[in-house]
Amino acid sequence: MTNQAEKASRFRALHEREGAFIIPNPWDIGTARILAGSGFEALATTSAGMAFALGLPDGAVTQEQVLAHCREMVAATALPVSADLEKGFGDTPESAAETVQAAAACGLASCSIEDYTGRSDEPIYDFNLAVDRIAAAVEAARGLSHDFVFTARCENYIRGNPDLDDTLKRLQAYESAGADVLYAPGLNDLGTIKTVCDSLGKPVNVVMGLMGGNMSLEELAAAGVKRVSVGAALARVAFGAFVKATREMAEKGSFTFAEDCIGFPELQAYFTPASES
Repeated sequence: MTNQAEKASRFRALHEREGAFIIPNPWDIGTARILAGSGFEALATTSAGMAFALGLPDGAVTQEQVLAHCREMVAATALPVSADLEKGFGDTPESAAETVQAAAACGLASCSIEDYTGRSDEPIYDFNLAVDRIAAAVEAARGLSHDFVFTARCENYIRGNPDLDDTLKRLQAYESAGADVLYAPGLNDLGTIKTVCDSLGKPVNVVMGLMGGNMSLEELAAAGVKRVSVGAALARVAFGAFVKATREMAEKGSFTFAEDCIGFPELQAYFTPASES
């Protein structure tokens, strides 16, 4: 618990210092160790990347699989880890609270819960229920014996409802309910991002790597962003290279993809303990 508390303290401090920081998203132990070896200071899971690595579509992973994955990510490196827990393990405020408690039990320093229902007929939770869910999650986080950074997500922009007014209304309500970090994935221009940041008093996370958004860390920091994640983008890059290579072999019978491979010694070094190198 002391180690978990220390990780949580370090993670919160990243949100309190000047400037913005990148929190990249590994999808397995190997990618977590590569990112840790690349100098990043914290990691975040990716629900889609995890699902793809398990051979499943996004959203089809069970609660048990999610929690097992979180425990693996926590144990993989010494870095604090935040988990993308989608809507949590249910629809009620009680389930949101239970999700936070389960996340903390995995050793996580943080987690996010979103207002996407998972249903195509009504993709976003009713406003009052959404706020109640965030409030219950915050209460659970504050009831822990150690610090825990809780992120509230508004999913409007990636669920077919790019309504800035409603997004701001929800994020402001989640902030009032006590969320530590606010996040609306899908914002893809600096003007909108700055409006969101200026409308909130808590740190804002944005995601890069989606189509239509290619701002630099410096530009995002100037707009008021504190934290930048990349969601499933790294996983998509890796799987994209894999698919391209398999198509070359299957369709052309050639192997030029190997010219872009990372060198074996360089890759091996990420996975070799310092005492053995």
